[in-house]
Amino acid sequence: MVNSLEFKAKVKQGIIYIPVEYQQELLEEDEFTVILLKQPKRISQTGIIAELTENPIPVKDIRQLKRDDIYQL
Repeated sequence: MVNSLEFKAKVKQGIIYIPVEYQQELLEEDEFTVILLKQPKRISQTGIIAELTENPIPVKDIRQLKRDDIYQL
């Protein structure tokens, strides 16, 4: 058995899911030390405005305005 494993996993309702390829190496009677390293969120290099322009947040019932429409409000 390998003394250490490293893999990325997601937590769902407090449960860490071990990838299938490692499950056969882990026996229920074994004892483990778990160290969690949270991955930092990706920060946009272009700034928040450019990020939102590329990936707008959908809003229900929003009306898309054209440049001319802005001046008529």
